[in-house]
Amino acid sequence: MISPSLLAANFANLEEEMKWFNQSSADWLHIDVMDGVFVPNISFGFPVLKHVARICKKPLDVHLMIVQPEKFVNEVKDLGAYLMNVHYEACPHLHRVVGQIHEAGMKAGVTLNPATPVSVLEDIAADVDLVLLMSVNPGFGGQKFITHTLEKVRELRQLLDRTGSKALIEVDGGVNLETGRQLKEAGVDVLVAGNYIFRAPDPAKACEALSAL
Repeated sequence: MISPSLLAANFANLEEEMKWFNQSSADWLHIDVMDGVFVPNISFGFPVLKHVARICKKPLDVHLMIVQPEKFVNEVKDLGAYLMNVHYEACPHLHRVVGQIHEAGMKAGVTLNPATPVSVLEDIAADVDLVLLMSVNPGFGGQKFITHTLEKVRELRQLLDRTGSKALIEVDGGVNLETGRQLKEAGVDVLVAGNYIFRAPDPAKACEALSAL
């Protein structure tokens, strides 16, 4: 599955971006919400995302790179989001937050930063629908892929199998045709790609190339 990252889109012409996206082979739209606190950058807020949600015809994969993400469960729900993804590092009461997301009618995802081991998910893996491994340090697009992520994917697959979890594995950061192929071989289910897709001469074809891996 492919989830193009809105962070790399042309913000001055989001309606045009959504036109090709809606007709593409993409499965989800990945939305990175940043607060300038949990990560050193600010992306976009819910007033902008409400307009995107109205014109996007594919499921929204909302990734909150923010402190206290549990405060925004209702806002994400109101977007009509399919999945709400929170960082392990931002949630001291992660089990409670996952429950809140499910109660709101959304799928629940948990993200791990590059330096966070997959072993921390041992007691929550069976309760989540997706695990996102960051293959760059979160906050900025266009970073180089951290190759150790491939080993983390294999470790995560073993953990999910051992705990009986049905969670999908998603990876975000430095994804292109080469790293995408390696990630798929390692066991990834969902690839998030920003610059590789949105900055391509033909974004729809770039999306299709990733889908065909």
